[in-house]
Amino acid sequence: MIRIAAVGDLHYGAGSQGILKPGLEHLPDRADLLLLAGDLTRRGNPEEIQVLADELRGLPVPIVAVLGNHDYHCGREAEVRRALEGAGVRVLEGEGVTLNINGVRVGIAGTKGFGGGFRGAHGSDFGEPEMKAFVGHTKMLSDRLERALTRLDGVDLRIALLHYSPIEGTLEGERLEIYPFLGSYLMAEAVDSAGADLVVHGHAHHGTEKGRTPAGIPVRNVAQPLIRHAYSVYTLNGRREAQPAAAGGIS
Repeated sequence: MIRIAAVGDLHYGAGSQGILKPGLEHLPDRADLLLLAGDLTRRGNPEEIQVLADELRGLPVPIVAVLGNHDYHCGREAEVRRALEGAGVRVLEGEGVTLNINGVRVGIAGTKGFGGGFRGAHGSDFGEPEMKAFVGHTKMLSDRLERALTRLDGVDLRIALLHYSPIEGTLEGERLEIYPFLGSYLMAEAVDSAGADLVVHGHAHHGTEKGRTPAGIPVRNVAQPLIRHAYSVYTLNGRREAQPAAAGGIS
C-alpha cells in the first residue's frame, strides 16, 4: 500500500511563511510521497517560490511537482523550477520519474496541461493563428503526457500529475462558461490511452474532488481551496482505486 499526499493551488508568496508547516510536520507519518499540482505561487516570482521551497527542504519523503498557470505568469518559470529542484523537489513538464517506495515502483508522469474544453464543447485548431496556437499547445502537452506515461516501463503503479483538469466531473461547481479554461478532454484521452492508476490535478478551486476518466481511471482534484487541508492523502494498493485516508490541516 502506498500513501500519496497531494495538494495544488497553494499560491505562496510574501506572508505565506508557515502556512503549510503544521501539516508538513506530520507528513512522514501520514504519507510516503507528496505531489504538488501546480499554482504554487501567486505570480510566478522566484521570491514567492523560495518561501515554499524553504518549507519543503529536508522533508523525508519524495516530492514531485508540476507548475501551474500562476507559476508561468512572470515568464520566470525556469527560475521557479530551479528553486524547487534546489529544495529536492522533482519538477515535471512532459517528463516521467520512477520512485522505489517501500519496494513498490511508482511511476509519475507530469505536465501543467492546458485548456480547450471537453467533448461537445471544445475548441479546435482551425481558423485564426491564435486559436490554432491555443489548441495546439494543449495537443502538444497531451502528446507529451501520453509518451511519458507509456515510457514508465516496469512500474507497479502509474500516476498522472497535472494542473489543469482532464475531465468535466471534477469541475462541477465551477461556472460552466469557464470550463474551456479549466482543462481539456485531450488530457483524459492521453491518460486512457497510456494507462494509469490515478490522476491528480488542481486549478478548479470550486470544483469537485472525485471523478473518473471515460475509461474509469480515478481522478482527484486537490486544489487547496477545495480540499481545505494542507493536503489530502490517498492510498493505492496494486491497481485498486485510490481511497481517501487522513488529511493534514492548515492552522
